[in-house]
Parts: sequence; structure tokens; C-alpha cells
Amino acid sequence: MTTGKDSLLELRDALRHFAAERDWDQFHSPRNLAAALSVEAAELLEHYQWGEAANPEQVREEAADVLLYLIRLADKLDIDLAAAARDKIALNAQKYPVEKARGNARKYDRFHP
Repeated sequence: MTTGKDSLLELRDALRHFAAERDWDQFHSPRNLAAALSVEAAELLEHYQWGEAANPEQVREEAADVLLYLIRLADKLDIDLAAAARDKIALNAQKYPVEKARGNARKYDRFHP
């Protein structure tokens, strides 16, 4: 799996170009992109709705749709996704310390002292 800021920037630029060629930027408001992202996430979940084995290629395509809409939304909102993700991991490490969270699915505010 290729990761890193450079690959996110390359995807962002490819999406900018794709939208510009089709004159779709006018439709890509943060609200519209967030709604589309939600729909794509629901389509991804649909493959697991009844606990059946999901088609790997269809799941791959839906996961890509989710990622692409998220990158486009972040671009419109001037969010550095890689930096935001690193910051969120650090925050979650504070909320979910290993000694309290290991093997525990509870939300951080429900940990017993």
C-alpha cells in the first residue's frame, strides 16, 4: 500500500484536474462533497450488511470512492489530511492509553478508573 503526503497530494492534483476538465468544481461545495462521501461510505458498508462475504473488487472500488471524496473535501477546506491524521492518532493515544484501552471496546469516557 502506497501512503504518504506525496501520494495524497498527487491524488488531490489528479482530482482537481479531473473536476476542472468536466467543469464540476461548481458542484463541489463542502456540503455536496460531505454528502457524497457519506453515500459512498454507506455503499461500502452495504457490502457487509448481512454478514456475507463481500466481493473484494467491489469493496476496493467503494473504498476508493470514499478516499477520493475525502481528499476532494479536504482540498476544498484546505485540510492537510496527512497532518490531520497524525494529529488525530496522537490525540487518540491520549484518550485511549494502552493500560485502559487494550482489549476494551468502550469509548474513552466510559473507562472505569
